[in-house]
Amino acid sequence: MKTLLYIIFLVLFMTISPGLTAQENRVWSLEDCVEHALENNLRIQQQKLGVDIATENLRQTSASRFPNLNSSASHNLNYGRTLDPITNEFATERVQSNNFSISSGVTLFGGFQIRNSVARDRYELEASRYDVESFEQDIAIAVASAYLQILFAGELLEIASSQLEITRQQVERTSKLVEAGTLARGSLLTIQAQEASEELQLVNAQNQLRIAYLDLMQLLDLREDTPFEIEVPDIDVQPSQTVEYSPLQIYGTAVQIQPSVLSADIRLNSAEKSLDIARGGRYPVLSLSGSMGTGYSEARLQITDMTELDPQQIGQTASGEAVFAPSFAFETDIIPFWDQVDENVNRSVGLFLRIPIFNNYQVRSTISRNRIGVENARLQRQIVRDQLYKTIEQAHQDAHAALQRYNATEKNLQALEEAFHYTEQRFNVGMVNTLEYNDAKNRLTAAQSELLQSKYEYVFRVQILDFYLGRPISLR
Repeated sequence: MKTLLYIIFLVLFMTISPGLTAQENRVWSLEDCVEHALENNLRIQQQKLGVDIATENLRQTSASRFPNLNSSASHNLNYGRTLDPITNEFATERVQSNNFSISSGVTLFGGFQIRNSVARDRYELEASRYDVESFEQDIAIAVASAYLQILFAGELLEIASSQLEITRQQVERTSKLVEAGTLARGSLLTIQAQEASEELQLVNAQNQLRIAYLDLMQLLDLREDTPFEIEVPDIDVQPSQTVEYSPLQIYGTAVQIQPSVLSADIRLNSAEKSLDIARGGRYPVLSLSGSMGTGYSEARLQITDMTELDPQQIGQTASGEAVFAPSFAFETDIIPFWDQVDENVNRSVGLFLRIPIFNNYQVRSTISRNRIGVENARLQRQIVRDQLYKTIEQAHQDAHAALQRYNATEKNLQALEEAFHYTEQRFNVGMVNTLEYNDAKNRLTAAQSELLQSKYEYVFRVQILDFYLGRPISLR
C-alpha cells in the first residue's frame, strides 16, 4: 500500500508541476515541514519584531537610571540696542557672540517609578518572547493538520483508484456476458453508470489531494512550481490503543509549560508594575543637576593704549573757582576668543525637589485606569487557562471518540469486505443483480473512507495532546 501511495503522489505531482521531473525532488517529512515553516513564515518573522521593540523599550528604560549629559552651542548676531549676555551691558552696535554649555542631571528619587518601569518592560520582553513561541505552536499545529490532510487525501485517492479498477474489470466482464447473451444489456448500463460515478470520485479525490498539497505549500510559503513531495510514514492504530493521559493530567503539565499561559501570567505581573508606576506619581521627585558654560562677545573689550589729554573742567567751587579733572583717551580691542572662553567659565550645581499637590486628578485617574488594567489582566489570565483546559478536554474527547469509531469501523469493514467478496462471487455467476453488487461495493467504499477519517482524526488529536505535554510534533 505504501509503495502504491508513493506512486500516486509522484504521478499527481508530475501533473501539478510539468517540466520538473528532471529535477531531483526532496522528500519532506513532517519535521522538515514544521522546521521550514518556523524559519521562513513571514508572520512569525513579523511577530519577532515585537520582541525587538520590547528589547529596545527595556534598554531605553534601563538607561533612564543614569545621568543624562547634553551640550549646546550657539552663534548670535545682535543688531540695535540689546543686552549683551556676556558683558551684561547694553550694546547699540552689531554684536557677535557665542555661547557654549554642557549640562547633566539625574533623578535621585521619583517614587520608584524608574525601577518599576524597568521591571515592567522586562516582563513585557519576556511575554513577547512567549507570544512568539505561542504563534510558532499555532503554525506547527496548522502544518501538522495540513500534512495529515495530504496523507488522508492520498489514501482516499488510492481507495478510489482501486475501486475504479475493480469496477472496470466488472464492466469488461459484464460486456462479454452481454455479448454472449448471458446477461441483459441493462446490467451493463448499470455497471457502466457505476464506473462513471467512480471516475468522478477519482477526479474529486485527485482535486482534494492537489488542494491539500497547495494548503501545506502555502503554509510553508513555497511557490506552486517548487518541487514538493512529502514523506508517507507508516501510521498504524492498534485496536488496544488508548489515550495515554486524562485531560486533567495533561492540563496540569500544559499549564506550566504552554507559552500562551506563561505570557498571560507575565502580563499580569506587568500590569501590576504599571499600577506601581502610577502610584509613584504621588511621591515627591528629587533630582540633581549641574552645568558648565562659557561664551564670547565682541562687546567685551580690553584697553590696549591710554593717552593723557588736557584736563577738562567739570565744575566750579562756591567761590567761583574752576574745578578740573584729568582726561584720557583710550584705545580698545576685542578680548581674544580663547581668552574670553577661558575667563567666562561659569559652573552651577542644583538640587531640586518637586512635590505634587494637585494636578487636576491626573495621578488619581492614572492609578484607577491601571488598577482596572490589573483586573483585566487577571481575567485574561483565567480566560487563557480555561480555554486551554477546554481545548485539551475537547481534543481528548475527540481522540477517544475517533479511536472508538476507528475500532468499530474496522470491525464493520472486515464484515463488509467479506460480504462484498461473497456478493462479488454471486454476481459473477449471475445470482446477484448489478444494483445489489453496486450497493455492496458502495457500502464497502464508505466504510473504508470512514475508517480513514477516524484514523487521521485520532492521530491529529493525539498529536495535539502530545504537543500540550511538551512533546515535539512527529509521526515517527
